[in-house]
Amino acid sequence: MTTRLPNRQQTPDEAIRSQLCSFGARLRDLRLQRGWILEEVAARGGLSKGFLSRLESGDRQASIAAVLTLSRIFDVSLASLFESPPVAPACLIVRASDLVEKTTNGLKYTPMSGAGRFFNLQPLRIKVSPSRHGNEPYHHDGEEWVYVLSGKLTLLLEGKAYDLEAGDAAHFDSRLPHRLIAPGPEVAEVLVVASPASSAPINPNLLQQSRAMSAASFLPFPGPKVVVAASRPKKSPISAPLIKHKR
Repeated sequence: MTTRLPNRQQTPDEAIRSQLCSFGARLRDLRLQRGWILEEVAARGGLSKGFLSRLESGDRQASIAAVLTLSRIFDVSLASLFESPPVAPACLIVRASDLVEKTTNGLKYTPMSGAGRFFNLQPLRIKVSPSRHGNEPYHHDGEEWVYVLSGKLTLLLEGKAYDLEAGDAAHFDSRLPHRLIAPGPEVAEVLVVASPASSAPINPNLLQQSRAMSAASFLPFPGPKVVVAASRPKKSPISAPLIKHKR
């Protein structure tokens, strides 16, 4: 005969800690869904980045005023802020038949995973058109890995141009100002994998000169903001970390 032990009841301190962690996880989930970095949330609600970071980690209790402010920022009900986030799947399978190509501002993209709220890696298949206009560089926390599936692509990073062909890849710190360009004449199809991070910028003075964009903005929550230009920038020497392989 096996005796089943009763479930251990949480102590008041453990219950509070569990609720704080659940609240913090929910805040982080809401923020990532919208593609915001902590600085953006802080600016929208007049809260400090450090305070928000401690809330997300469960190390700080939120006042009633802070909860009301966060409810307004994320445009959700107070009750929804205390909902437990969904459990992350052990493995997410993406079937080719389920992929849907979308278009935004002349840019075609296909999300390769719908689990952005569970995992850090954010993969997209993007078609960059030579006729795509714009020349504004972007930067965001984290890093990016770009692989050219077909066509030709120019990566402009910190004012330097790196020409890539099918089979070439680039891995770079996305906190540096960058943009993707299709020099033409054909469309460049690329695989982009972004991974957000919360560490401080390498060069804050440099990054303040560019428009901020979170890594999650590559995903359709609310929509990708990859900037491409029709004209090809002036080439400059390729740095050591990004070496173009000759074939």
